[in-house]
Amino acid sequence: MRYSILSVALLAALGLSACERPAAVVVAPSPTVVAVPGPAGATGATGATGEVKKGDTGATGNTGATGSTGATGDTGADGAKGDRGRTGGDTVVIVPTK
Repeated sequence: MRYSILSVALLAALGLSACERPAAVVVAPSPTVVAVPGPAGATGATGATGEVKKGDTGATGNTGATGSTGATGDTGADGAKGDRGRTGGDTVVIVPTK
């Protein structure tokens, strides 16, 4: 089975390569005609200057009212007093020398 498929594929490739293909025909494009410009003409006259007109200034707006001052808050209550600390005892502090 394997050889029969291989032989059919080989025969098909040979058969298709034996066909005559027509030669490609290349059509050359027609030459493009480019017009060469002549010398420049005279410069035209200068146009008129436009009219400058300034618009009116708009009205100034009103100043807003000043806000009220806020009330002063109440003083807070005194906090609880802490206990008195204990006295020294037998703690030794050593200060290093430089």
